[in-house]
This record gives sequence, C-alpha cells and structure tokens, in this order.
Amino acid sequence: MKLPRRKAEVPLDDRLEALAEAADLAEGRLGQEAVDHARAVVARAGVRRGLSVDHTAVALAGATGSGKSSLFNALSGTDLATVGVTRPTTAKAQAALWGTGGAGPLLDWLDVPLRHTVEGDASGLILLDLPDHDSIELAHRREVDRLVGVVDLLVWVLDPQKYADAAVHERYLRPLARHRDVMVVVLNQVDRLPERSVKRCLDDLRGLLAADGLEGVTVLGVSARTGEGVPELRALLDREISRRRAWSSRLAADVASAAAGLWAATRPPAAREPEPGAVALPAGTREARAAAVAASPPPAPSRVTAEAPPPPGRVAVPEVAVGGALTRALAQAAGAPVAVEAVAKSHRHRSVAATGWPVTRWLRRLRPDPLRRLHLTGGARSSLPAATAVEVSALDIALRDVGAAASEAVPEPWATAVRHAARSRSEELTDALDRTVAAATSGGVSKAPRWWRVAGTAQWLTVAAMAAGAIWLLVRFALNYLMLPELPTPTLGRAPWPTVLLLGGALAGVLIALLCRVFAWIGGRRRARRAAKALRAGIERVAGALIVAPTRDELARYARFADRVSLAAS
Repeated sequence: MKLPRRKAEVPLDDRLEALAEAADLAEGRLGQEAVDHARAVVARAGVRRGLSVDHTAVALAGATGSGKSSLFNALSGTDLATVGVTRPTTAKAQAALWGTGGAGPLLDWLDVPLRHTVEGDASGLILLDLPDHDSIELAHRREVDRLVGVVDLLVWVLDPQKYADAAVHERYLRPLARHRDVMVVVLNQVDRLPERSVKRCLDDLRGLLAADGLEGVTVLGVSARTGEGVPELRALLDREISRRRAWSSRLAADVASAAAGLWAATRPPAAREPEPGAVALPAGTREARAAAVAASPPPAPSRVTAEAPPPPGRVAVPEVAVGGALTRALAQAAGAPVAVEAVAKSHRHRSVAATGWPVTRWLRRLRPDPLRRLHLTGGARSSLPAATAVEVSALDIALRDVGAAASEAVPEPWATAVRHAARSRSEELTDALDRTVAAATSGGVSKAPRWWRVAGTAQWLTVAAMAAGAIWLLVRFALNYLMLPELPTPTLGRAPWPTVLLLGGALAGVLIALLCRVFAWIGGRRRARRAAKALRAGIERVAGALIVAPTRDELARYARFADRVSLAAS
C-alpha cells in the first residue's frame, strides 16, 4: 500500500508529535535502536527550535585532500583554516560567523569552540569547517559524524580523484538520501581537469548520487584555488540564509528519516529491501576513475533508486472473532461437557426426589446431587476434572491459530507482539472459565417446576389411598380375629374396596413415578441445552475479554503506529 499524498504540508510540530507517539507505540515491539533514534530526533528538534532560527549552520564536509579548508577560506575571505595536502589538518571544527547576535547558544549546542567573526553581508551564516571524514584519527571521524547529524545545511566537498569513493557514499550520502533539500554536493579542484572532462565528471557524479537516492540534489563544480564556481556556491548559501528555513527543513528530513527507520524496523532484516542506492560502485574509485571518466564518452546518469517502501498510512485493523475451534477447545479445557451432563443428571435427581414413589424416594436423597458434588452451586472453586494433556494441547493450538490469523496482515516483528497478545492472559483463563461454568450451570438448581408439586401431591394421595386400604383391611382382620360381627364391605365389581385402595394406590404410585421419570429426562435434556447455550455465551465472553481484546488492542496499536509513522514521514 502506497503512502497517500497529502494535499497540504503537515506542520513540523504535528510531525514531531506523531514521531514521538510512534516511538512510544513501538516500545518493546521494534528494535530499540530505531526507537531510541526517533526519540533522539524529537529531543534534538526541541532543542534546535529553542535556539536562534535567524542563523543557519552550514558545514563543509569532505575527505582528506578534497580542499574543503581551502573552500572554507575562499567562502569566508580569510585564511582561518590551515590547508593541508595529503594529511588531515583540521582536528576540531571551527566556525566563521557573519553576525554574532544570538549565535552563541547555537554554537554552544553544536559544541564548536573555535569561532571567528567575519565581516560581510551574509548576516546569519555560520560556516563550519569539519575534520576529514576519512581521517585516521577516530576522534576526527566521531566529530564529523556528530556535526553531520545536527547542522542545518550540508555541503559535501568532493574531488575528482575520490568523488566515487565508497566511504563517503555508503557511510554518509546514501543514509542521508532524505536530506537532499538541505544538501549541496561540490566537486572541488575542477581546475585540475581538462575543460572537456569537467562536465563528464559532474554527470558521472550526478549518476552516482542518483544511485544513492539523491537524484536532483544540487551539484556544483568549483575550484577554491582559482575561484571558479565559488560565487555560485556563495549565492546559493545566501539564498538559503535569507529564507531562514534550512533549520526546519533539516529537522523535517530528520523526522522523515527516523520515521522511515521505524517503519523499516517492522520488517525482518532478511525481508528488508536495500537502502537507497544499494548498488555496487565500479572498481577503481580514486585516480583510476577520474582518468577513466575523463577519457570516456559522457555516461547516461543512473536512475537506480531502491528506496524502502514508505509507511502505509492508515491501515485497517483486521477483525478478530472467537471461532468455533477456540470455543470448543476452551469448553473442553473447562470441563463444560461434564458440567452440562451434570445439569441434566441434577435435574433428574431432584425430579425423582420430588416426584418419585414416596415409599422409595427417600433412597434418592441418600445420593449426592451431581452439581453439588462438583461444587457448581456455590461460590467456591468447582471440582471439575482437570484438563487432560490432549485438551491442553488443543487449547494451545487454538490460541496459536488465533494469533496467527490476526497477525497475517501485520509485518514482523510486530506480528510477534500480536501473537503474544493472544496468549498474554492465558494464565487467567482457568479461573475465568471455572467461574463461567459455575454461573452457567447454576440454573440447574433453580426453582422447581410446578408440575413437580402436582406430581408430588398425587403421589401422596396414592400413599393415602394405600394407607386407607391397609387400615381398612387391618380392621376387618381384627374383627374377624375377635369373632365380632363383620362390617359391611363395599366392592368395586368383585374386588373389595380396601384391596382396591391398597393395590391401586401402590400401582398408581409406581406408574406416576415412571411417568415423572420420563418428564424428568426430557426436562434434564432441556436444561442441559440451556446450560450449554449459556456456557457457549460465557466462554465466548471470556475469550473476548482475555484473548480477542488483547489481540485487538495490539492490532489497534499497530494501526495507530502506522498512521503516526505515515504522518511523521509525510
């Protein structure tokens, strides 16, 4: 996805704020080097904006023998810089100032102790002569690296013999591809070339710069010794100073570069595309190249640019849902099937205890309620069996699948953070699922159905009939035993009523009990289905809170990061 073009230039303050937020969002997700660099850019920008914006710090940088000190003297009209031929003579950066008012704090921040005031009309110019970037002294190279990273405008001074040297292209020019607006490249000592070869060398240099990602950067041919091209360079610097915008352009380029570094860090090293200009320089980068270019026909300028893809701007957060595989794995690990079956058994147990034949129903009360046996009716932790190794493995695979699916559209190493987020609260799953199972199955001991009361009343009526018949028969037996006159005994057909009441009550009680068991089984299945439905909903809520929500938060964090990086890089 390409970075959308913005209709209006984004203010520097907004870009700095976006870069700072992007660095905070990337903390712990991307390489610390890229995050620290982004924060350093924000901090440096804050300091630079608080210093003099009426002064422009221009640095002359180059290799040993490139003639930058001579060019420094030519631009300043002084002999401040010591000119060497084959060895580095500049050990510490020195500054020439045109107009000193307010420049002190800026130079203190730049840590340039050698300062010289120059008379002239270039008020606001601070011209710095840097040590050689290829010096054999480590301290010299560190001084160059430090100041190249903070000055407002860079003037790279190259010479015909070493303008293609890999040291300057790979270490400085290529990494500064986004700073073309605050960079000038000068080919010094053109007086040493035949007149017909100057244009060829300049064209070749432009081709190399294009390969570095610096296509369109200003390239000038000058001679500090003869003064050729120096007025043009001075006029260019005067224009930049009069605009008073080089400092903000430099900060904007730094912000864009830091944002690009953050975005590049979202891809593994093996997958990263080559940095701008990652092409091999031809062999013979010193005297041989100058001679070859001078003798050859003009080359076609190189247009090879291999810039890393820009940040994608606003990205859509992938939808993360609780899938069936995850729900099933959580249900199995939580012992949901056991709990659902316990609901059905508990209903049947209580139904038999309430509607069974009163003569034998007391035996049912000696058995424990299946739900209470599993501690699913109180607030304590349940006694459901622990998840087996197979169930634990299935849950682990389901969690991995959720993380993998959510991270498909997210580049590494941020995708690793998304996958970790899907498992970040897995230790809380056991307790949360246990509470969910207990809550979902507590309906199994809810208020008894009304028909239980009707059936129970009917059962007691059968008991009353049996008791009446038994008492009647006992009375008849006693009268007969005492040889007393018998009482008249009505009959139902040929069967006496005492016998009908006794046997009929017993038979009716058994039939009612059997019928109630059928209804109890049906009711148990119904309650088990309701419990299973409630369990699925509860498990989905747990999965949403402990698995999906952290994953969505991490995806939203990445989307915000991409948006902030895009804004900072605009």
